[in-house]
Amino acid sequence: MIQAPLSGPIRRIAGVDAAFTKTRVVAVATLFSYPELERIEEGIGIRPLELPYIPGLLSFREGPAVLEAIGGLRRSPDLLLFDGQGIAHPRRLGIASHLGVLLDRPTVGVGKTRLTGHADEEDLPRGKGASLPLVEDGEVLGALLRSRKGVRPLYVSPGHRVTVTGAAGWTLACCTRYRLPEPVRRADRAAAQQKAGLQAGVRAPQVLPYARRDSRP
Repeated sequence: MIQAPLSGPIRRIAGVDAAFTKTRVVAVATLFSYPELERIEEGIGIRPLELPYIPGLLSFREGPAVLEAIGGLRRSPDLLLFDGQGIAHPRRLGIASHLGVLLDRPTVGVGKTRLTGHADEEDLPRGKGASLPLVEDGEVLGALLRSRKGVRPLYVSPGHRVTVTGAAGWTLACCTRYRLPEPVRRADRAAAQQKAGLQAGVRAPQVLPYARRDSRP
């Protein structure tokens, strides 16, 4: 993994999440324009569920479906936000780091719960944008970030080609009225909808475009 400030313009950001049935993984990559935060399209990946849940090995369980979803996007994201961990991981290789390296794209892990590292939530101010370093053995792995006033914070860490500061900054820049950044929130919701469709016997198209399209190449 490389930790470095993002270079070049950021015009498209994708949020990535996955859901599971008893036999399949369904992943969704939702692409947004930036800074407008308007949805452009969604890519969907559906694969057989081949591994049980093993803490710390999420990328091996859902990675193939996630890669399929990202590959299904007609336009390439400049930055990917994953519902999961980056380097704030016991092996420093959460799904955002693992797939960021495979894709060689800037990635950020946006975790709803802590996997490793320490930050005292009681010391975190309740206002939006408040943050504390997430530290383990003297190493700063990410940030405990308050994305909305009064809600539980997020555990944000760089995946690949992003810094700790940048990971928190880009996550916050994509947060609107909700706890999760909008691309991740929409991917989470779409993955749940696709899961429900699979369970009902309805398979969705691989790419879901929206009426308002980003005209930039």
